[in-house]
Amino acid sequence: MPSDSPEPARPALTAGRRAFLGLLAAPALASLPRGATAQGMPEWLAELKTEWAVFRGRFVTREGRVLDSGKGDESHTEGQGFGMLFAAEAGDAVSFDKMLDWTRRYLRHSRGNLHAWRYRGDAVDPVSDRNNATDGDIMIAWALMRGADLFARPALAREAALICRDILTHCTREVAGKLVLLPGMQGFEKRDHVVLNPSYYIFPALLEFEKIVPGPQWRRLVADGMEICCNSARFGRWSLPADWIEFYREPSFQPRMASSWPTRFSWDAVRVPLYLAWARQSDNPALKACVDFWHAPGQRTLPAWADLRSNTLAPYPGHAGVQAVANLARASRDRNRRMQELPRVAQATDYYGASLILLSRIAWQEARAGAPIV
Repeated sequence: MPSDSPEPARPALTAGRRAFLGLLAAPALASLPRGATAQGMPEWLAELKTEWAVFRGRFVTREGRVLDSGKGDESHTEGQGFGMLFAAEAGDAVSFDKMLDWTRRYLRHSRGNLHAWRYRGDAVDPVSDRNNATDGDIMIAWALMRGADLFARPALAREAALICRDILTHCTREVAGKLVLLPGMQGFEKRDHVVLNPSYYIFPALLEFEKIVPGPQWRRLVADGMEICCNSARFGRWSLPADWIEFYREPSFQPRMASSWPTRFSWDAVRVPLYLAWARQSDNPALKACVDFWHAPGQRTLPAWADLRSNTLAPYPGHAGVQAVANLARASRDRNRRMQELPRVAQATDYYGASLILLSRIAWQEARAGAPIV
């Protein structure tokens, strides 16, 4: 599908987004340097553009494929969505269009509006698994929404709405009186339980989807997700969310850590406090538990992961992306606290760490804008 325009100008913002950006500029909420550049651009936006340029140079091909450098330069819908979101926020319409066009061409399902989750450039069949990853589809739809607003291209919002409707149809289920978000269309529904990934609940995105697909289902999905993944399903001595959990069809059964995955708070679950902070859920118990774990008295480094069954820690520290999320989570718990300097994309050892750094940077600008949005 061709792009609407090769290089659209940045439009006047909608009233809601204009108000949002005005809140971001409130002096009482300042943390990261927010002066104006010589060109009158807010310093945070100038920094975001610079950081995005580094990310683009390291991980985005000329064709618009985002490379997961930690997994043999595979590409995923998660990465395509991240890249499109970063490009939209940085005002880079050319890169946005390239990533969107590549995603449509290689990952979009021929029937429906969801996407195959992985592309392997070195394989005979680069897209051998047509199952989707729900978090990737959510991120793509969210990036399209923001592109529609920032680039004044309503067709992108209509495309996002089609994805959102398919997410509701194919990736949500009623289980034990809760509306749950399946990680994909296939493979996660068992006889007596469903398998869930708490980090796939991108809370701020799910709430924004109500604007393009009206209805109560989004807020219910968020409320039930927070109840399951952030209140009920926390484990180990630190009471942390796990990467993967099992949620049972029998209402009296409590969620458990998934038996087919490591029982860890690790590379997936690190996004739970990120999305909670982004949704301004400063009092959420899962967010508090993560802050307490990362910033325990006497702890010199941030562990890369914690095993929630054995209560043991990784023997090596988390990378710069974990540091970024930990800084964001701690600052979001206390509005009087200044955000510690976030790591730079150049400090990230791989694509995922760089993504967490940029996500944390955008989340902080938005999360400090006001009251909780749930």
